[in-house]
Amino acid sequence: MEKERKIVAGMTSFGMSGLVFHGPLLHVHPGFHLKSVLQRTKDTAREKYENIEIVRTIEDLVQDPALNLVIVNATNDTHFTHAKMALEAGKHVVIEKPMTNTIEEGKELIQLAREKELVLSVFQNRRWDSDFLTLQSILADGLLGRIIEYNGSWDRYRNYIQPNTWKEETGPGSGLLYNLGPHLIDQAFVLFGPPEAVAADIRSMRTDSRVDDFFEIYLQYEEVKVRLHSSYLVREPYPRFTVHGTLGSFVKYGLDMQEAALKVGELPETPGWGVEDEDLWGTLNTEINGDHVVRKMESEPGNYLAFYDNIYDAIVRDAELAVTPQEALMNIHAIELAFQSSKEGRSISFDKSLLEA
Repeated sequence: MEKERKIVAGMTSFGMSGLVFHGPLLHVHPGFHLKSVLQRTKDTAREKYENIEIVRTIEDLVQDPALNLVIVNATNDTHFTHAKMALEAGKHVVIEKPMTNTIEEGKELIQLAREKELVLSVFQNRRWDSDFLTLQSILADGLLGRIIEYNGSWDRYRNYIQPNTWKEETGPGSGLLYNLGPHLIDQAFVLFGPPEAVAADIRSMRTDSRVDDFFEIYLQYEEVKVRLHSSYLVREPYPRFTVHGTLGSFVKYGLDMQEAALKVGELPETPGWGVEDEDLWGTLNTEINGDHVVRKMESEPGNYLAFYDNIYDAIVRDAELAVTPQEALMNIHAIELAFQSSKEGRSISFDKSLLEA
């Protein structure tokens, strides 16, 4: 892909998301130059990128006149403040999920980006997971008929409280729902759009847990039943996706391989990137042209770089965003409604007008 110019980017953190996701993706993408990163006390970013500039304050980062784009990827409680500062400084912004911790904060960022005529998006990278791309292809081809039931699960086994992480401490944006919920909710919204209502059961299940570590969310639609589930106490995983339709079913186990590959230093330019082993392919059990078919469904290659392809095109060519801030706002709304539903023990109507915010 020919690129007219480089977009100069900076990151607000070099924790897991910067080290594993944004740093490598920006480093290999021909349209971007990763210039600087905010590290308040450490210099670990230089161990990975020798020529990167390290700044010590958010003010120094966003006020750098050379930057076009700021990646807001520190802890969830900083997303709103850091994104607002970057937008006010005239920078395009990509925020780690969730965009903010409340819909009111999200609305303020959307309005500010609109006034400044700046790109604002959220890193919903799981849209480009191998399994989700495969599922979208199956549904687009009508291989399951009319979808009647969709189950999305993302589970882990950690029967202890992980030390030294804000995700295990009480505070804005902490806990499992704010961590993994945005991915599961976003994927369901991509497939089915905003629901009519939300119902949820959210709990703290581990001994001495201070945050939610289990959730079950039902997104209520007229024709399809959608269930989203995550827990830290699942040693034998559920299928990642279980989808049933009037013609058949699709069941897929296992997680996309891109995160694991990035963690060990592989890069998206590696041959065979995003390609799943055959033993991880999902099972398709359906009817095609009147014949009963049961077979493994070859997985589409995963491609996280596609997110930054779109960000580049949105900034340079004024292309439409793949992940709009309005979609991210609906995601936050679903999380807020899920907590309300769990507390009150009832379904809560969903405000679809947020899509027009």
